[in-house]
Amino acid sequence: MSPSSEKHQLIHRAKQYWNGQLTECVAETGDSKPNQQSSEQRQKQQEEGDWHSLGREFCLWFFELLNSQHPLGRQSDEQWGPQHFWEDVKLKFCYNTLEKNMEEYVGAELVSLRLLSLVKEECLLLNPNLGAGGLKCVISPHGLVVVAVAGTVHRGNICLGIFEQIFGLIRCPVRENTWKIKLVNLKIVGENALEPGTQVQKPSIKYESNELRELYDGKELSLIEPQILSNVFTELGE
Repeated sequence: MSPSSEKHQLIHRAKQYWNGQLTECVAETGDSKPNQQSSEQRQKQQEEGDWHSLGREFCLWFFELLNSQHPLGRQSDEQWGPQHFWEDVKLKFCYNTLEKNMEEYVGAELVSLRLLSLVKEECLLLNPNLGAGGLKCVISPHGLVVVAVAGTVHRGNICLGIFEQIFGLIRCPVRENTWKIKLVNLKIVGENALEPGTQVQKPSIKYESNELRELYDGKELSLIEPQILSNVFTELGE
């Protein structure tokens, strides 16, 4: 309503407001855009929360199952194997201990066996950081859910370093509420790869959401940089 409206119109408008009748009037005049934007923002936040919950649930399942294959681990009722991966799944495994190394595998059988060997033969345990900063989940325009998680690598009571693992998940069309792994990027930085005196931080995901979405299009993500890590080994030793 214009400020130049007559006095009796302003009084009538005020009565409408106090009697709760103004909502319809606002809607009729097309002034509900802020409410509409707020609703869209709430929907977007809810969707982001849904993907984050999916990613967290997936990580709890994946790392519990993988770590259960450790010779001294508690065996899981579920079986590890290629059935959890798409047939054309790709694994890129980078590890930096004293020098950088890169391995690549294609196919559900090979990828499954390589990941299994880390735990069963090399006796490693992967401990994901599912708290603030350690987990990020997005969905690409193609429907690929990207789950990025950081954590620590252990052998026995020794923390060997940190890891960063990125999964691409696609929903299985024949099994309800089932997601299978389409791609895996695993990057490990050993404590020995850090320069003496380097402070390292609690493992966290540094990538922006748009960088993770572009992963499906084949864009390379850089290896974890030692200089951006802070206090994980110090904190674990306290």
